[in-house]
Amino acid sequence: MAAPLLIAFDADDTLWPNQPHFDQVEARLFEILAHCGDVVRISTQLNDVQRRNMQLFGYGAKSFMLSMIETAIQLTEGAVTGHDIQQILDMGKDLLRYPIEPLPGVVEALTELRHRGHRLMVLTKGDLFDQESKIARSGLGDLFDHVEVVSEKDEATYSRLLARYGATAADFIMIGNSLKSDILPVARLGLRAVHVPYHANWIFEYVDPAQLEGLAFHQVSDVRAVLDYLP
Repeated sequence: MAAPLLIAFDADDTLWPNQPHFDQVEARLFEILAHCGDVVRISTQLNDVQRRNMQLFGYGAKSFMLSMIETAIQLTEGAVTGHDIQQILDMGKDLLRYPIEPLPGVVEALTELRHRGHRLMVLTKGDLFDQESKIARSGLGDLFDHVEVVSEKDEATYSRLLARYGATAADFIMIGNSLKSDILPVARLGLRAVHVPYHANWIFEYVDPAQLEGLAFHQVSDVRAVLDYLP
């Protein structure tokens, strides 16, 4: 029998859908602020605000909600109504409590990997309360041995986690949908990474293909397909 691995899974858009919910809320914001300009103008302003605010608020629904409110204030030059702000707050709250349904094949894959004796970890970035709530709502919590919610997924974070869990390049693998967060830093460290593409991607997770040149990683069609790749 092969030695057990420490297998880390990203959460949002790897284990369950997430970005489509944010896209729906963003589309609603465009409707609320339609009198301020077209979608391109509103989207550009929102992205600029988010880019600045991530340094202060981090990731997740709460940060997004605050950025939407700030965008509304800026585009209306301070004239945004209390009614519209309340709508944005309500949309943000909805992002914090929407039902979590695991993506197809996720439960099957996790159950089988546990049966094979591997240690499983959720490794996600974002707001601690929000991410823990998602894990609880997903019903997947009991399938994982470890949960790590980090502020950023970079080479330093992965190095710290390997040291904390006593893992090496031979027995660690990262699985996720984000080339920027789940694949690039892991591959740069010479660790194994499996990319599971998802149809909806956050603009801030975009990676220039040139950054991936010369880096080794595996790609599968869905989480279930990792069963054919892993021992």
